[in-house]
Amino acid sequence: MAGLAGLWRVLKGVLYRDSQAMTETTTTPAPGSATGGVRTLLRLEGAALAAACMVFYSYFEGSWWMFALLLLAPDLSFLGYLAGPRAGAAAYNAAHAAIIPMLLGIFAMVMPSALAMHLSLIWCAHIGIDRALGYGLKYDTGFTFTHLGRIGKDAGR
Repeated sequence: MAGLAGLWRVLKGVLYRDSQAMTETTTTPAPGSATGGVRTLLRLEGAALAAACMVFYSYFEGSWWMFALLLLAPDLSFLGYLAGPRAGAAAYNAAHAAIIPMLLGIFAMVMPSALAMHLSLIWCAHIGIDRALGYGLKYDTGFTFTHLGRIGKDAGR
């Protein structure tokens, strides 16, 4: 029981430090982006999603060479930025929102289709890894503005 109390103190410190962090920093977060403990919780959630997807991928006996080959496939959506920030954000968000791969996973269970299940898990793992690294869904104001805060060299501004 003492271990759980210690874990709770650590999590509480991470999750509720955002008010202190906001007063100690001079940076302004992107409008609408998560900050402090909420941002940390969303990133931890992404890491958990990625880990769960990899465990299930192994359980469903997916090929790890296919996993490695396709893990970055959703990032091809960056090509949407060639048509401008609005089109780029729409393309990126379509490929990085969990709804489509989750629907694919449901389809895989109903049909059943091992390939669809493997693709769904790879796709969700990619999304989880991105979230864990701080890459969120994009706003159409520019590539560096995400729901998890600014990214890139301008992240501190």
